[in-house]
Amino acid sequence: MNALTWTIIGIAAALLTSFSFVPQVRKMWRRRSVGDVSHVTMFQLMAGNSLWFIYGIARHDAIIIGANVVAIATLIAGLVLYYRYREKEA
Repeated sequence: MNALTWTIIGIAAALLTSFSFVPQVRKMWRRRSVGDVSHVTMFQLMAGNSLWFIYGIARHDAIIIGANVVAIATLIAGLVLYYRYREKEA
């Protein structure tokens, strides 16, 4: 495969994984409930995405950097909602 094909595959993978947590955040926002959400999973994803972000910086790879910025922002929003709504459910 040529370089363009690999770039397209990388972009597609980045988009899919970066936005994978968006449906969960939307569900938490709409229901104003986080009873079935694991904050441990969110912290693990945050750690993994942070390491990918650092790796992207080291490699000067805009796709990896951009994908993980989006993922980290989504996870931060999810964690904010988690702690906000968890207190109301307790």
